[in-house]
Parts: sequence; C-alpha cells; structure tokens
Amino acid sequence: MTSPATRHEPGAAGADDAALARRIVEGDAAAFEFLMRRHNRRLFRLARAMLRDDAEAEDALQEAYFCAHRALPGFRGDASLATWLSRLVTSECLDRLRKHARRDNIFPIGSLESEHDPEVAMIESHASASPDQLLLRAQVRSLLERKLDALPASFRCVFVLRAVEELSVEETARSLGIAEATVRSRHFRARSLLRESLAQEIDLAERDLYEFGGVHCDRIVAVVLARLDATGTAPADR
Repeated sequence: MTSPATRHEPGAAGADDAALARRIVEGDAAAFEFLMRRHNRRLFRLARAMLRDDAEAEDALQEAYFCAHRALPGFRGDASLATWLSRLVTSECLDRLRKHARRDNIFPIGSLESEHDPEVAMIESHASASPDQLLLRAQVRSLLERKLDALPASFRCVFVLRAVEELSVEETARSLGIAEATVRSRHFRARSLLRESLAQEIDLAERDLYEFGGVHCDRIVAVVLARLDATGTAPADR
C-alpha cells in the first residue's frame, strides 16, 4: 500500500528505487514482493478506474507486474518506480480496452489523452462501527463507485490518483503521461460531474422520504376498520 508519506518520486528516493530495482534484477524475490505490496493499492485503483471491473483490473495489474519484472533490467531511473509502474498499468489497460472495443465492435479506443474521460470517496470501515453503520458505509461506497464508473475514463483515472490516492498534480501527470494543466482540468471536471450526479440522486430520494403506500396503507386501513367494527361504528356500506 502507498501513502503520501511513503511514495517514491525522483530525488531523494531515486537511489532507493535504483537499489530496489537492482535487487529484483539480481533475483531477490522478497524485493519484488515488497515492490508489489508497496504499490498494489494505488495501481489496482488506477486499473479499476480505467476498466470498471474488479476482476479485469486485477488481471491487468498482474500482467503489468509480469511485464515490469521482465523490463526491470532496462529501468534507468529517469522516473520513479511508482511512475514507471503506473505507465505500465495504463498501457496494459489501454491494450485491453482496445481489444474489447475491436471484439465488441463498439468504438476505437484512442490515447488516454484523447478520451473523454471522475469522484469517489473510499470510506474505510472501522472496527468500532456498528453493523448498521457498516451497511450504510457499504451502500454509500457502492453508490459512489457506480457514479464514478459512469464518468469518462480519463476523468476516473485522474480522480482516483488525485482524490483517492492523494498524489500531487505533478505525480499524477507523470503517472499518466499528461500535462499538469490537463490533470487540474480533469480533476475539476470530475468533481463537478460527480457532485451533479449525486445531487440528482438526492433529489430523487427526497421524493421517496418516508415512503407510504402498499402494505403500509393497507395495514392502517385494516386496523382502523377493525377498530370501528369492534366499536360498532364502522360505515354501513363498507
């Protein structure tokens, strides 16, 4: 897993990246496992944002790791391992999208930059939460994921890296190979679209607050009529 405090970017962490890559190339299996565990969550979220399917994202990430293992001897350290891996995952996901598009005859997939490609809040469940709270969080998370999946792919990718993984604008731009200005505009647009979509859900839900009808209506009518029968004041023409 990654966090803002443990991310590796060029600079002070560059030597660590080079050393880790060298250990893996030399056959250190523990080093490669460490690499995967360090970056797993962020890279899975990136793949999931692009592919909109958990199983497909997992497969794509695994394939990207295989490619990374083969390509590490050529790793020069021009970018951080985190950025390098993100590009491998992005490339793998784009390849899968192109294959799906050809297979299903939907539409050709262009570069990530040209897609019309946002916001999700990953709500972590705490051990102290009640079952009702856990259920509510799961429902909210599911709603946010569905709304995010409905947004264009390039917006989803930027949002996941910026809002969920908390990468900087510069880190996100490096990871996706796009301009920093593009990151800012897509992130802003993603948040706006997601807010609008969630607001529509709230508007629809407001109409159903304290919903009354069906069995509720029938039960109240039945109870009242039964009490009237019991008191002898029920309508005669019922």
